[in-house]
Amino acid sequence: MLLVGLTGGIGAGKSTVSAMLAERGAVVVDADQIARDLQSPGSPVLDLMAERFGAHIIRDDGSLDRAAVAAIVFGDSPEAKAALADLNGIVHPAMQSEIRRQIAAQADTDRIVVLDFPLLGENPRDDIAATIVVDIDPDVAVARLVEFRGMDETDARNRIASQISRDERLARATFVVDNSGDRAALAREVAELWRQLVRLRGGDANGRPWLRV
Repeated sequence: MLLVGLTGGIGAGKSTVSAMLAERGAVVVDADQIARDLQSPGSPVLDLMAERFGAHIIRDDGSLDRAAVAAIVFGDSPEAKAALADLNGIVHPAMQSEIRRQIAAQADTDRIVVLDFPLLGENPRDDIAATIVVDIDPDVAVARLVEFRGMDETDARNRIASQISRDERLARATFVVDNSGDRAALAREVAELWRQLVRLRGGDANGRPWLRV
């Protein structure tokens, strides 16, 4: 198994890169999806969140109102920063346990395993062979978040500000995927990245391992 980390600021296009790598044969361990699963209706994590932030963060159908949580934890105030730290303290232990379980399931394989983790820069790991950063200008990220996700511009900027800076993220990169162009340009970037990952693991251009004798 070759384990690599994939990260990028919100709006950078990390999920698109992750999907493109999966199409090429990578096994993706998606931290965001794990967090969503852990916050499903009736889950212990969701109960702890409601206890900390108030019952109003849970909709009538029992699901999490993510916008309500975002309004509490993203911002420049000391209260918002403390709330974000508390949220991470609730979600991250359970998330890390599930991440470890999914990675361990691939340990005896020859697969390229991609840990898709937005907060990899904030929470570095010593068990990955490389760090992939999907890079984009923050202003472009804001514009895409507003256009494609319908996000309020202030909310988008607050979320970006809550993460480490672009320069800090790039300083930790082994590979950088430039997502400033269109989808075709991104596909070319990912094709080259895949070639580099196969080379790092040892294998042919299709991702198959070299035969060892």
